Amino acid sequence: MKNVTLCYIKNNDKYLMLHRTKKKDDPNEGKWIGVGGHIEEGETPEECVLREVKEETGLNLTSVKLCGLIVFVSDTYETEYMFLFTADAFTGELIKDCNEGDLAWVEKENVMSLPMWEGDREFLPLIMEDDTEFFTMKLVYEGEKLCKVEKKF
Repeated sequence: MKNVTLCYIKNNDKYLMLHRTKKKDDPNEGKWIGVGGHIEEGETPEECVLREVKEETGLNLTSVKLCGLIVFVSDTYETEYMFLFTADAFTGELIKDCNEGDLAWVEKENVMSLPMWEGDREFLPLIMEDDTEFFTMKLVYEGEKLCKVEKKF
């Protein structure tokens, strides 16, 4: 089992999205996702998301909200617990070259049309609402096919 973070950074009506194109053997290759990564030993999810966002984007988050806990169960990959964050304030300048892929500010209404995991389409609408309450969700995959979704609020 692994623990990871993922953050969707909002700026006006745009979200910072990462098109995963650069890592070798990347299970997210070709997909658009938020920014985040693996929680290191002794690190809290909040510390991890701040570190990962800084490393991958150059931005320092100044307003972060933990929105949910997503459990990914797969017949292909190790079970993953993902701490899902949103952010709407930051300092710094966006880096030009991310080692994970290409960063782009995407209009809110265009985010759902990007190539992404099926399960992301389940939780993204929840975090794009202004009054999001904390939620948990279990997503069960067979290969890349989403087979089951369980939401808890």
